[in-house]
Amino acid sequence: MNKQEFLEKLRKRLSGLPQEDINERLTFYGEMIDDRIEDGLSETEAVEQIGSIDNIAEQVIADTPVTKIAKEKIKTARRLSAGEIVLLVLGSPIWLSLGIALFAVIFSLYISLWAVIISLWAVFVSFAACFIGGIFACVVFIAGGNAVSGIAMLGAGLVCAGLSVFMFYGCKAITKGTLILTKKTAIWIKNCFIGKEIA
Repeated sequence: MNKQEFLEKLRKRLSGLPQEDINERLTFYGEMIDDRIEDGLSETEAVEQIGSIDNIAEQVIADTPVTKIAKEKIKTARRLSAGEIVLLVLGSPIWLSLGIALFAVIFSLYISLWAVIISLWAVFVSFAACFIGGIFACVVFIAGGNAVSGIAMLGAGLVCAGLSVFMFYGCKAITKGTLILTKKTAIWIKNCFIGKEIA
């Protein structure tokens, strides 16, 4: 693919964004390709080194605020007829309440997911605290002359230490997965606003 084809496909992929943002990105990637050509690469090699158009478009859309995309969509939308406006107003008690209910359900599910993640992190912290408490109790019991209880507390502390290690990696993976899901969902919502044209 040459530079012109690359920039044209990127323009189509970003078609729902504000025109100034599209022009800024096309200029940026055009200059990047020119710089690589000046460094001795062929035009095709320079384009290949830039990366996938889908990845670039996804990153650009992720970096663009939803409000900016929504304003662009509203600005370019066609004018509504008087009949359509009347239908929208008369139907607003139904569609508005359904929209609010849908948003509330999705938002509550998202908050619940984060509540579970926070609870899992709290369990990790409690296991780590039990490990420290077990070591401290072991020292206290042994110093008090009760070696059997001290060894039992040391064993319980070590079990809690092992569980805290497993919990840490599990919590880290779940948190990372939820953040990726959040990012993908945000990009999907932005793509719905854009109504993009896939090249």
